[in-house]
Amino acid sequence: MSTLKKGIIAGGQTAWSLSKVIFPITFLVTILQFTPVLPWLIDLIAPLMGILGLGGEAAIPLVLGNFLNLYAAIAGILSVELTVKEVFILAVMLSFSHNIFIETGVALKTGVKLWIILAVRFGLAILSAIVIRFLWNGGGEIAQYGLVPAQTPDPDGWGGILLLGLEKAGLGILQLLIIVIPLMIVVQYLRDYLFLDKLSDILAPVTKVIGVQPNAAMTLVAGLFIGLAYGAGVMIQSVKEDGVSKKDATLCFIFLVACHAVIEDTLIFAPLGVPILYLLLIRLLTAFALTMVVAFIWNKAELKEMNREVFQSE
Repeated sequence: MSTLKKGIIAGGQTAWSLSKVIFPITFLVTILQFTPVLPWLIDLIAPLMGILGLGGEAAIPLVLGNFLNLYAAIAGILSVELTVKEVFILAVMLSFSHNIFIETGVALKTGVKLWIILAVRFGLAILSAIVIRFLWNGGGEIAQYGLVPAQTPDPDGWGGILLLGLEKAGLGILQLLIIVIPLMIVVQYLRDYLFLDKLSDILAPVTKVIGVQPNAAMTLVAGLFIGLAYGAGVMIQSVKEDGVSKKDATLCFIFLVACHAVIEDTLIFAPLGVPILYLLLIRLLTAFALTMVVAFIWNKAELKEMNREVFQSE
């Protein structure tokens, strides 16, 4: 079978697998926007915002970002008056935790456990907010934004809402096909012509630092530059075909939930006046530190278990 054909087949299979996650979740969450659910959640968590160094109205972008995506979160930020510090806290929190339903759904397909994904994402978001709150005394001035996105009118009635849900879900699948199939073809060429081996060698120092094998390099690259949702196709295939162990897949995702789609998910905050270099450094340093600590603890636990088995066998 030719490389092109194998890539198309792999892309189609991956797109179909991811579509079964993305379509229903996108449709459902779009519908929820026009129900009392999101306002109820916003009212529920608003009193807790003070712990994070935020005003109650900051609950709006947090809920929108986690239920929907970063673009919705930015629209939420633009709809309320926030200080520079609050905007930066929100940017850091949302860079760790956003688009929870879709990104978690596709991450689960690689075999990573749900509680790990949620604990890392929400844990990092909350911890980062508390740290920034107490370490940064500045940023008290009102934030000025350089870009305001166009507002789209609300749909008319439930018929319009359902059509909007279908439209957004359909566009999500179309975008998935446009990205995933060509990407899988490229990856297939890289794999067949042994470029992935060279990539693994180049990234070996990085994978070694975070405690994973070089064959996990493609998983890291896909997540770092494409993101968890659209990079999941490459990651799923890499886990299956490159022999990435469940341990390495988990460590990769711990790294990637802290730092993925580094270009888009960082630059998107630039119009808000967020210092994107600091944002990127926070994400990268957090990803490296967290993954290294988890890998160290995991290796210690494995060594202890091996010693116990050896002792029992004697």
